[in-house]
Amino acid sequence: MSDTKIPQGGYAARQPGHHPVALYPPYRTSVKRSPQAAPLSFPTSIGEESGPVFGHDLLGPLDADLLHNFAQDGASAIGPRIIVHGKVRDQFDRPVSGALIEVWQANAGGRYRHKKEGYIAPLDPNFGGCGRTITRDDGSYEFRTVLPGPYPWPNGPNDWRPAHIHFSLFGAGFAQRLITQMYFEGDPLIWRCPIVGSIGDKSAVERLIAPLDMNRTVPMDARAYEFNITLRGRRQTMFENRMEGL
Repeated sequence: MSDTKIPQGGYAARQPGHHPVALYPPYRTSVKRSPQAAPLSFPTSIGEESGPVFGHDLLGPLDADLLHNFAQDGASAIGPRIIVHGKVRDQFDRPVSGALIEVWQANAGGRYRHKKEGYIAPLDPNFGGCGRTITRDDGSYEFRTVLPGPYPWPNGPNDWRPAHIHFSLFGAGFAQRLITQMYFEGDPLIWRCPIVGSIGDKSAVERLIAPLDMNRTVPMDARAYEFNITLRGRRQTMFENRMEGL
């Protein structure tokens, strides 16, 4: 990958309009969390443009298999089995290898394994809800899991989160840090969600929706969804952790 290494100072500015607005009253917690002053922008530093470095020896044998990485011997997570795959690219459409991707999600019933979880859907004793993988030389990644269920949340009188998977990603440098959510094609709750509604650019929302990929579906086993990630630039994937657009 030496021919695709990003040069120092070569990061394109992110697009503020592609991110959720900081203050969006229908998303109630944004009222208290939104900043009171205008954001400040600075050029990236050497520290942001270097590291971290990850290798495949960091992974365990089942880290990318959420169907089995928390299950008892011989058991599997309950729910529709899916494969999520895609490629991670930089702002110039070059593959990003060695990027650590961490994922977490609710189970097939829409419940997280969390001690403060308030939803009454049952826990799956064989599903932990988290995993990780590292992109290959061509920027590709893949993991297996169950389709997460939607769940209610105490935002409005009848608000529901659409089915989604959380992504945390480190690219070639800290300036490429990504935290986002992936949604599923055809879910009617996506466009009813106040969190999604805080994103003013419809095309940015559409880039968070993974289409069904029948070419990668495994017959009699698992459907597949494709979720490609662009770290910066005009076609960047929407970042939750950088709403100021830095």
